This record gives sequence, C-alpha cells and structure tokens, in this order.
Amino acid sequence: MPVQSTTKIAALLNALRKDEIDLLDYLKQVQLHFESIEPSLMAFVEELDRFERLTQDAKQLEERYPNPDSRPPLYGLPIGIKDIFHVDGFETHAGSQLPTEALAGAEADSVTKLKEAGALIFGKTITTEFAYFAPGPTRNPHNPEHTPGGSSSGSAAAVGAGLCTVALGTQTIGSVNRPAAFCGVYGFKPSYNRISKESVIPLSISLDHVGILASDLPGAALVAGVLCKDWQEVEASESLTLGIPVGPYLEKASGEGRQHFEDSVAKLDNAGYATVEVETMPNFDEIVERHNLIVAAEAAHTHAEWFSKYEDKYHQRTADLIRKGQQVDTGELEAATKSRLELRRDLTETMEQHGIDYWITPSAPGPAPKGLDSTGDPIMNLPWTQSGLPSLTLPSGLNAEGLPLALQVIGRWYADEAVFADSIQINAALK
Repeated sequence: MPVQSTTKIAALLNALRKDEIDLLDYLKQVQLHFESIEPSLMAFVEELDRFERLTQDAKQLEERYPNPDSRPPLYGLPIGIKDIFHVDGFETHAGSQLPTEALAGAEADSVTKLKEAGALIFGKTITTEFAYFAPGPTRNPHNPEHTPGGSSSGSAAAVGAGLCTVALGTQTIGSVNRPAAFCGVYGFKPSYNRISKESVIPLSISLDHVGILASDLPGAALVAGVLCKDWQEVEASESLTLGIPVGPYLEKASGEGRQHFEDSVAKLDNAGYATVEVETMPNFDEIVERHNLIVAAEAAHTHAEWFSKYEDKYHQRTADLIRKGQQVDTGELEAATKSRLELRRDLTETMEQHGIDYWITPSAPGPAPKGLDSTGDPIMNLPWTQSGLPSLTLPSGLNAEGLPLALQVIGRWYADEAVFADSIQINAALK
C-alpha cells in the first residue's frame, strides 16, 4: 500500500516538501500500486511511459526548487485530470471517438494553477462522452460490478482506489458529488465560476462547474485554496443550524438512501447540531425540466460544428441530447437560464427565514447501482448545481454490501471557505 493511501494529504505534502519522503521513491511506490490496481479499475486514459514522464517531471521539479523552504504548497503531489481539460503534452479525447485534433486547445487555467503550485500531472482520467451520460469502462473501486458514477468516473475511482489523492472533475448536473458518494471520497463543487472553466470542453456553459475529488477533507480544502478565486481562510462557526429540504426533492432518495440519511441526521443531532425540516422546492419537477432544457440547448450550441462533421462518431445518448437541444428556441433558453438566479434567491431566502446555515441532503439517491451501462441518477445534486451554490460530499458510511453512502452539505453563494471550515466538524460527527 503506497504512502498516499495511508497518509493525509497535508502530511504527505509536508513530508515531500521537507524531503522526509523522497519524491522519486514515492513515485516508485505509486507506480507499484498503480500497476496492481489500474488494469482492472480502468480509471485513467492509457499512456505509454507514464512513470518515465512523471519521473522526469519530478526531477525538473526538484531542480526548480532545491530549497525545501521555497517549495510551493502542492509540491510533488500527483493529480488526475478529467479528460475534458486541456493539458499541454496530452491529447484530449473527452471520452469520445472524435479526432483529437478537432478537440485540441490551450491548457486549462486550473491545470496551470496546479502546476504552478508544484503538482505533478498524473494523467488524464476517464470521463463519460463529453461529460454527459455515455459511460466509459471505469469500475467502482468498492465493487467492480457497480458504477463509479459519472461523468467524472475516472477521477472518483482513482481517488477511491488510492491511485492518487486528488483529481479534478466537472459537474453539470451531479458529476462530482455523485461519483464522490459512490466511490467513498470527498467531492467539492464550488460556487458557480469560483474555479475557472477556461479551456475545459463545455457541456453547458451556464451549469458547468470545475470540481475537486480528494481522499480527505483538509486536503480538498488545500487544493480549493489554490484553484478558487480570492480564497480567504475562515474560522469554523461555534454553532450551526442544518436545514433538511423536505418535499418532492428529498422524496427522490431511495428507501435505503433515505434511511441512511436519517441515521446521519441522528448522529448530527447527538453531536449538538440543530436540524430543522423545511418544505422547499415544491416545483421540483419544473426545476428538473428547465435544467435538462439548458443542458440540451447549450450542448447543441457547443457541439454545432463538431456534430455537423462527425455526427456518426457520437454515442446515441449524446447525439439525442444534441438533437433535442437543436429544437430549443432562444426565448425558452433565456427564460430557463434566468430561473437559475431565481432558484438561488429562493433557496437563500429560505435559509435566512429559518436561520439555516447549511442544507444537508443525501449526496445520491442511494449506493452505486449495479451495472456499468449507467452512471446512476444525479437528481440529488441537480438543484444545487442549477443554483450555483457550493456543495460538498462527505462519505458517511457503508451499506451491508460494503458500498459507500454520503451526505451532501450545501452552503451560501460564494461562502465556499465556510463550507469547508464547518464541514470539518460535521464530517467528524458522522464517523
């Protein structure tokens, strides 16, 4: 078992920066674990000579920062990158059959920031086709017969299997929070546009978020501090009121998922948190309908040129989405995108009226479904993505079959730092 599977991210980084762990020796441990797990997990896009490249990158990093005191915060940390981010030196396939030269682009701002902070690019992780629903080959690290979730399938599975401690993903409906829940890792979707989406192939520009998957919560916060605009550390609150959004939204959880959620709420009650049930989102079906309309219309716009040239290379699910989006008129799309702000306002006003600091919900309807033809239902994440509010997946236990379940914590607009600070204690109460 490599060091990264047993050591917290901050401690690992501290040891790498101080040369208490030799970076090249560490990569050899990572390679041994990778070669034993990855052939069956299939979390990464194939790359010849991956570890030769990583070794050279690590040597260059050591040469650039010979003095441990000057080393940047993510020095030597291998990070997986979802294969819709452009990365210098890597092709972008986006889980598709389209020619890579058609998809090529400049390096993503988020990737450049990670490199500047000392991170090593472990490689590209598997995504569903263009971050929609057509799945790739990745397995769930807890049970290979179950989906890892999507669309950030490879990123979640890689972290869940200990291949890397951090990976980047994206979320348009539930593609960070849901796979994080299914794979038993921490998943952070920031406030809308808090992390740059520049040079990330879009699915829906009004709904896409760049997110982080990580093996521990403080480590996720450390990476968020590198990537989020104007990050400011904040102190945790002394007391919190947690809101439970009862009504048609919460009814989307499965029986097993709802029971586990109620058990988690009981743990929080016992830990001294105030919890309050509030009827909210009575028009949830309309919220879902307009979300799907936005995704389809904006996907059709993004793919207009590619689809006209390479229609036969698209998976049926993606092609159907694009064709549906081609039928949406401008007025419909404008009305739907405007409603995102109305939903954010409604959810925030409800929080203020009831003295709620955070919403808490299941992070997925239940555990990862069996089978690899579907990535599961993102319904529990949809309204928080549409409203652009920051959401954090906290692993909260295993079911009888050993599959993970998780709690979702949702904060106020651009209060991402507070979500992390307060979720540290919420996370402890769930254990």
